[in-house]
Amino acid sequence: MLGWAVTFLIIALIAGALGFGGIAGASASIAQVLFVLFLILFVIAMVARAVRGQPPT
Repeated sequence: MLGWAVTFLIIALIAGALGFGGIAGASASIAQVLFVLFLILFVIAMVARAVRGQPPT
């Protein structure tokens, strides 16, 4: 799950860079939503891994 969260976080960052740069203005709001969503998923995955007692690799 952590791998998926990181993958989609990177996709959201790329979409954000393209959207905020003026290449695709309509994707800026979508990128913001994706960035926040996958940042939350990333934090949840990190907390779940810590609760299970597995240190970060």
